[in-house]
Amino acid sequence: MSKRVAVIGAGPAGMTAAYVLTKSPANLDVNVYEASEQVGGLSRSLRLWNQIVDLGPHRFFSRDRRVNSLWLEVVGRDYVMVPRLTRILYQGRYFQYPLQAMDALQRLGPLEATRCVASYGAARFKQPKDYCESFESWVTARFGRRLYEIFFRTYSEKLWGIPCSELDSDFAAQRIRKLSLGAALKQLAVRRKNNEHRTLVDRFAYPNGGTGQVYERMAEMVQERGGRVHLGAHIKRVVASAGRVRGIELYSDEFVPCDAVISSMPLTSLIARLNGVPERIREMARRLSYRNTILVYLEIAGELDSRDNWVYVQDPGLTVGRITNFRNWSPSLYGNSPNTILALEYWCNSDDELWRRSDGELGRLGADEFRASRLASDAADVLRSHVVRIPKSYPVYQRGYKDILRPIQEVLRSVEGLQAIGRYGAFKYNNQDHSILMGILAAENVAAGTAHDLWQVNSDFEEYQEACRIDETGLVPAPC
Repeated sequence: MSKRVAVIGAGPAGMTAAYVLTKSPANLDVNVYEASEQVGGLSRSLRLWNQIVDLGPHRFFSRDRRVNSLWLEVVGRDYVMVPRLTRILYQGRYFQYPLQAMDALQRLGPLEATRCVASYGAARFKQPKDYCESFESWVTARFGRRLYEIFFRTYSEKLWGIPCSELDSDFAAQRIRKLSLGAALKQLAVRRKNNEHRTLVDRFAYPNGGTGQVYERMAEMVQERGGRVHLGAHIKRVVASAGRVRGIELYSDEFVPCDAVISSMPLTSLIARLNGVPERIREMARRLSYRNTILVYLEIAGELDSRDNWVYVQDPGLTVGRITNFRNWSPSLYGNSPNTILALEYWCNSDDELWRRSDGELGRLGADEFRASRLASDAADVLRSHVVRIPKSYPVYQRGYKDILRPIQEVLRSVEGLQAIGRYGAFKYNNQDHSILMGILAAENVAAGTAHDLWQVNSDFEEYQEACRIDETGLVPAPC
């Protein structure tokens, strides 16, 4: 008799789990349940105005052989290596990012540069008492107070919706662990080729059909091997009894018996829909929060002079947080179109006024802020706009969140056959590679009976069993 496996969610983590499960020699009956009408989750791609776009900038980079091998297995040679160019917009001026010491100090001017260097020097000699606790103290210790306020605070507070003093340092540790003014100075002096830190990396692999192509191909292969992918399938309940998972119930009231459930639905939703969870744990889960994303796509007539892949908007005078120019990724995205598509990202909570604005209002806001960004001349013609709203896209690492998360994890560990994975499902600010790795390991736990601790993925930040990377030729060893 086959082992029945339900995978909830068809994003990077869920589709990877299903893909690996259907490759397994074990006798498995694999079904994927996706609430939306498209696979890929946050990494899906859209066809828009005869071009292909992603949900913001989704670069792929990993040093893990398992992750890179699987990615290449799915994508084949249908990818390009994209030179990374990203900048920070601050007070009408553009600065290189990751920060380049001379560029930043020169553009700030001699007086501000002197203040920044002095502030950095002071931070090196005097660490704050909460050095390891908040994003603010973490960054200040590595860059000094002045550079933190100029290049980090505004963007981060737009993204998370809370003061950086209330944001846990895990956000920095998972995204910019090795980045500091000292590292930027060293990078300037050494100019290492093929820098391996994910924040400093200057090239990344990108599928010619957009990031979503990876997960679209996975879905096709899952179905070719006998698995099924159900779109528009909303989960009403995850049913457990006697310490193990028993199945799922759909909103159609259909009950699907399961021997294993791999869930990438938001962790808060899983706790709310899992029977038998103590009320104390449900209450704790309600204290966890996610930020929503609004993407305003603009079609601009012609090409822009800017070569940026994306721009971080630190300017407090603008609401937008990040601007992506898809014409600077791969020519395969725009094909024969002469025009440029930009994605302007806004972040908010469900009860914020911004979330309730009409698509027309958001389109006008995007057009006004594009012009204010000076990425193009005032004469640039905005042809049309399109709005995509993504609820619960960023798990908020508010200080103390780990104390809330820990007992929730213990409850889920106590349910045999149930695993939570992915950015949503594990409440982790994952990159694609982290979610892919979670999917691989969750599938191995089901198919081979391993006992991988999925909560540790994206916690042991730089630990890889066999370091490698992807270049134009495929998989190559990563330098030490």
